[in-house]
Amino acid sequence: MTPSKIFYFFCLSFIGGIFLSSFFKISQLIILSFLTLGILLILACWRYKKLVIVGFSLLFLVLGIWRHNIEELRIKNDELRKFNDLDQKITLIGIVSTEPEMREKSQKLTVKTTQVLAGDSSSLIFGKVLITTNRYPEYHYGDKLKIFGKLKTPLEDIEGFNYKDYLKKDGIYSVMDWPKIEIIEKNKGSFVYAKILKFKNKLREVIYQNLSPPQSSILGAMILGDKKQISEDLNQKLNVTGVRHITAVSGLHVTIVTSILMTILIGLGFWRHQAFYFSIILIVLFIIITGLQPSAVRAGIMGGLFLLAQYLGRMNVSSRTIVFAAVIMLAQNPLLLKLDVGFQLSFLAMLGIIYLLPIFQIWLRKIPNHFQLRSILAITLSAQVFTLPILIYNFGYVSFIAPITNILIVPGLYWIILFGFIFAFLGAIWQPLGWIFSFPVWFLLTYLIKIVDFFSGFPFAFKSLEISWFWLIVFYLILSLIIWRLQEKFTRPSFLR
Repeated sequence: MTPSKIFYFFCLSFIGGIFLSSFFKISQLIILSFLTLGILLILACWRYKKLVIVGFSLLFLVLGIWRHNIEELRIKNDELRKFNDLDQKITLIGIVSTEPEMREKSQKLTVKTTQVLAGDSSSLIFGKVLITTNRYPEYHYGDKLKIFGKLKTPLEDIEGFNYKDYLKKDGIYSVMDWPKIEIIEKNKGSFVYAKILKFKNKLREVIYQNLSPPQSSILGAMILGDKKQISEDLNQKLNVTGVRHITAVSGLHVTIVTSILMTILIGLGFWRHQAFYFSIILIVLFIIITGLQPSAVRAGIMGGLFLLAQYLGRMNVSSRTIVFAAVIMLAQNPLLLKLDVGFQLSFLAMLGIIYLLPIFQIWLRKIPNHFQLRSILAITLSAQVFTLPILIYNFGYVSFIAPITNILIVPGLYWIILFGFIFAFLGAIWQPLGWIFSFPVWFLLTYLIKIVDFFSGFPFAFKSLEISWFWLIVFYLILSLIIWRLQEKFTRPSFLR
C-alpha cells in the first residue's frame, strides 16, 4: 500500500469522525474506546502494517470527532449569544466585515463586534451579528458602526428552511432587526478587499444599466455571485426545470469554464502548461470578482485541483487531492459538512466529474463535439448524477425534465460567462462599448429564459420528494459499486486506488 493511499484513508477517517459527530451524539465512553483501541493496535501490532493503519485511522476518526466537539463547545460559550432574547436593548460597536447584501426594501449587514454596551456596563466582546436595516442610507464594507437594538436568536424554521443553521455555519448566532445605526468611522476594513468590492460595483452597474431583469439578475448571479437579485418566481422556475445550479458559483461552474478554456487554448496552439497557468489565473480572477465569497473560494479550490489533475495527467490521484482539500476546509470549519449544502454539492460534483466523466465521454462519443457540446454534456451529467440525491435530500424535489433542459442550456453557459465578462469589463472602461457587447449576452440569456419558461409549464415536470439520510447512504453505496463495475469494463480498475 502506497503512502499516498494510506494518507487518503487517514483523511477519510477524519471526515468520518466529523460526520459521526455532526449527526449523532457520541458519548465520551465511545470516544475513549476508539482511542484506546487505536493505540493498542498501533503498539501491539506494529509488525502488521494493515492493523497499524487501522489503528491510526481510528485515531484520525477520534480527531475528527474531537474537532467537531470543540467547535460546538465554542458556539455554546460564545459571549455575544448571552445577550440574545433579553428584554433590554443594547449597544454594539463593530465593523461591517463583508459586502452588504442589498434587497429591494432592506439591506443585511454582517458586523464583527468589538464592544457591547448593556446598561451601565461595557465589555470587549468579539463576535458576529447579522443586522437587517432599511435600504437607505447605504452602508459599506469597512464602516465602523454604533448599533442600538435588541439581539435575537435566529429562527430555526422559516417556511421549511433552517435559518439558524444556515447562519451558524458562518459563525453568526445573533441577529438584530431594524436597529438605530450611527456611522462612527469609514474605511476600517482591508484596503485591498475594499478596492475589489469597488471594482465589482462598477461591473454591477454596467450589467444592471444595460440589461433589464431577468437577464441582468441571471448574469449578475453567474459572474458576480448576486443570487439574491433573482426573483422568487424565476428561482422557482429554475428549480422546476433543474437548472438552478447555473446561477450558483460552484465547483461544477468553475470546472466547466476552465476545462473548456483549456481545450480552446490548446486548440489555438498554446502549450499545455501555458493554458494551465492562464486558466488558474482565470479562476483566481473569478473568485476575486465575486467578492471572495466563501462558496466561490471553495469552488475555486475544487476547480483548481481538477485542473491540476488534468495538467499532471493523473485523474486517478485527483480524488485524493480533493479529499485532502475537504479535510483542510473541515479542519477550519467542521460545520460545513452538515450545514453547508454548497460545500456538499461542490465536493460531490468534483468526485462525479472525476469518476464518471471518462465513462460519459465513451457513452456520448457519437455526439459531435462542436462548440464543446460533448465535453460540456459529459461534465454536467457526471456532476448531476453525484449531486442529485443531495439536492433531493436538502430541497425535497426532483425535476424529471432536468436532463432535457440541461442539454439545451448548459452548452451555452460558457459563452454567456465569456461574453458577460467581456461586456462588463469593456462597459466599465467605456459605456458605449458595454452597450454594444450587451447584445450577444442579452440574446443568450433570453434564449435561456425562454427555455426555462417553456419547460417550467409542463405538467409533471416537477415533483416533491423527501428521502431520509438512510436512503442517501444506500444510494451512494450502490453508486460506488456501479462505478467500480463500469470502470472495470471501460478502463483499468481505478476506484479507491
